[in-house]
Amino acid sequence: MNLDFTILLPYTNMFLKGLLMTIFLSLASVLIGIIIGFLITLGRMSKNKILSISAKFYTDFIRGTPILVQVFLFYFGLPQIGIPIPEIPGLPGSREVITGIVAISLNSSAYISEIYRSGLQSIDKGQIEAARSLGLSSSQTMRFVTVPQAVRRILPALFNEFIVVTKESSIVSIVGLRDLMYVSSLVKAATYSAFESLIVIAVIYFALTSVLTKILSVMERKLSVHD
Repeated sequence: MNLDFTILLPYTNMFLKGLLMTIFLSLASVLIGIIIGFLITLGRMSKNKILSISAKFYTDFIRGTPILVQVFLFYFGLPQIGIPIPEIPGLPGSREVITGIVAISLNSSAYISEIYRSGLQSIDKGQIEAARSLGLSSSQTMRFVTVPQAVRRILPALFNEFIVVTKESSIVSIVGLRDLMYVSSLVKAATYSAFESLIVIAVIYFALTSVLTKILSVMERKLSVHD
């Protein structure tokens, strides 16, 4: 079998745009997931039974169903029951972008909420009791004592979630979002060379995740030294 990667050179710009879309999608999804995940964690740890049970059901449902099903639910299911996916005027493909960000961020938030919860529960109870004995309320203790320490401890896990989302985001190409995987499909259809285009995006994903993994290693060493 003869491989000819030179036939992909005219599509270099398409691969670059696909890479930028993949990075944007992953970063936006994780940032939104961090916010939603924190709110879910507060719900899980709330003394309100309704909030606690609802938050637990959310995390169990999201973690217990395939992300592909979740993407399809948003893209095909919501419009069918009368909930249209908004589009940004003048921006082609915005419906697919919004679907991808919403689906992946909600999926990621369920995992991030568990990261938060484990981080908060890892704080020594003696520190919480000491803060309360000094006159701090529960919310003040959470804000000034528990959360700052927990965030530093869970930073590596949050960054690792970003790496995972970067790879998993390729699933949204199934609904037409022009990320790396979708670009590969376009190039394959234009050149009739599936193997070469798939090898190229595999190398791109590997290079991207390798860089992110290296950054994570540096972050973990610095946090270890700080501890």
